[in-house]
Formats: sequence, structure tokens, C-alpha cells
Amino acid sequence: MAKAKKIALYAVGIFVAYTIIHSPARSAELVQIGFEGISDAAKSVGEFMTQLIN
Repeated sequence: MAKAKKIALYAVGIFVAYTIIHSPARSAELVQIGFEGISDAAKSVGEFMTQLIN
């Protein structure tokens, strides 16, 4: 099981490296979308907590 996990991790790492090298503009776009999603989620949690307090 641990060996399969390690192989999968290496495969994902190789895929990410290939994607970054092959298409850096698209990779940057995807990272930006990811960070925007995280930011929106954090804002929503903050808003929820504020509403709980009020």
C-alpha cells in the first residue's frame, strides 16, 4: 500500500512538472484560479462566523 502511494505521488509530481514546462501560462492560470477559490472559501467562512456572532 505504501509503495502504491509513493508511485502515485511520483506520477503526480512528474505530471505537474511536465504541465509547468509544457504550458507555463496555463499552469499559472490554474494556480491563480486555485488561490482565488481558497480566498473565496476563507471569505465565506469569515462571513459565516461573523453572522454567528451577530
